[in-house]
Amino acid sequence: MLSLPLLALAIASFGIGTTEFVIMGLLPDVAHSLGVSVPQAGLLVSGYAMGVAVGAPIVAVATARFPRKSALLALMAIFIIGNIACALAPTYTSLMVARVLTAFAHGSFFGIGAVVARDLAPRNKRTQAVALLIGGLTLANMLGVPLGTALGQVAGWRAAFWAVTGIGVIAAGAIAIFVPSGLAGARNGLGSEFRALAQWRVLMPMLISATSSVSLFAVFTYITPLLETVSGLTPGQVTFALLLFGFGLTAGNIIGGPFADRNLTGTVKTILCCIIAVLVIFAFTCHAAIPAVLTMMVWGALAFALGAPLQIWVVEAASDAPNLASILNQGAFNFGNAIGAAVGGFAINAGVHYAQLPWLGAGVAVVALALTLMAQSGAKQMMAQRPAE
Repeated sequence: MLSLPLLALAIASFGIGTTEFVIMGLLPDVAHSLGVSVPQAGLLVSGYAMGVAVGAPIVAVATARFPRKSALLALMAIFIIGNIACALAPTYTSLMVARVLTAFAHGSFFGIGAVVARDLAPRNKRTQAVALLIGGLTLANMLGVPLGTALGQVAGWRAAFWAVTGIGVIAAGAIAIFVPSGLAGARNGLGSEFRALAQWRVLMPMLISATSSVSLFAVFTYITPLLETVSGLTPGQVTFALLLFGFGLTAGNIIGGPFADRNLTGTVKTILCCIIAVLVIFAFTCHAAIPAVLTMMVWGALAFALGAPLQIWVVEAASDAPNLASILNQGAFNFGNAIGAAVGGFAINAGVHYAQLPWLGAGVAVVALALTLMAQSGAKQMMAQRPAE
């Protein structure tokens, strides 16, 4: 199933995932270096996510007519330039601007990359192909974030961004060599593509993506201070905990694809139920080091098991505009990322303890589950009405 074009996309995904998430492991260092609070530094996560959310439709329009390979290479150029700017940023404001610039490549890359991965795979393995693309993201959490965190702690947080820049250069070369050139961009006008998206069956899975992301990042953005102040882990142990969390992400991403190829909405519903249960458990286990890390691994596995199923759900629902739908779903996910990080920071500033954040994540996951049940019910009603039309 793993082909050279998919491997090239996964390398790029690894780099993009590392630059997005490594800041979470370096929040205390960045805050101290730039003279801001940890919640303020946490807004760098929100800034990146908002860059994805805002940039996704803009870049989608700008690259709509590009051949898909050319679009992917242009996005990698933005990624490389943005990470160089992050590494050189002298102030908090300049780092925020650089993060937003880098984020403009994110949503469109995963959106276009998911369509390329789907088109290169047999029909009964499409979710698994998208899962391989997202696998680069999970590997980023398993290896990139812990290693980037360790590198940042030893050589300064800027070194992590220089390392990611190198990954971006390698990924761009692999895409140039291995991704086929004959993949056309949008064939219909942008107006007709946007109209194809304005349907409840397309908007609902996007809304579920955003809400599930809020649940994840309201907690995960502040996982380093949570583990240090509540679970009692040292900075070195936090790096190891993030490595184990990455193993959980990778396992969940691999498991989610095959189940979703059999029963898409049923898989999403089941995973969300499990996420709610595990976050409730995490609210109790986070007070002890080993139970906290083990629970965090399971939570990570479940959270990333949702990625490929939700992406395929959106693409299949918007069959007339798969590129645009795929890109905008990435924007929706990262909009949820931004909201989650901001909500978590607001809760902390309002006096909520780090140990209580899992309750917040569980509550938002309940909303995502309710939306999934609504979407499933709506789909059944539409199927029941078809014979009468």
